[in-house]
Amino acid sequence: MQEEIAYEPSPNPRVREQVELYEISGGTEGNTQRDTGIPVIIITSLGAKSNKLRKTPVIRVEADGIYALVASRGGAPNNPQWYHNLIAHPHSVMIQDGPQRFEVTVRLTEGDERAIWWERAVRTFPTYGDYQQKTDREIPVLLATRLS
Repeated sequence: MQEEIAYEPSPNPRVREQVELYEISGGTEGNTQRDTGIPVIIITSLGAKSNKLRKTPVIRVEADGIYALVASRGGAPNNPQWYHNLIAHPHSVMIQDGPQRFEVTVRLTEGDERAIWWERAVRTFPTYGDYQQKTDREIPVLLATRLS
């Protein structure tokens, strides 16, 4: 990912502050979902419309070096903005997991593959199941695979 692209912090103060704390501390602070103790990672993506760098904390769901990115938006009727960024620019994504930062490529899951990753996600963060009950849309699950 090109470093000369401008970074535009989230307009949401909580998100902006968590990302800043996570990055400044090398992932040792700001690394959980609010008060749950459940670990988060930071996704850096390219804005679908703005073409600016965006950074978003998401629940860490990982197996064998692959990360599931669950676009729940708390069960809202539409997908979070970061989902659209990843779909628009699946090869311009970085993840920070604790102190490690690495490039990934992202793709949407479907069918049985989605079901397997959805189950892992709900095991990690059971509230995802509640979120799915709140919305008519099937909550997307994207997979992020590290580039070698």
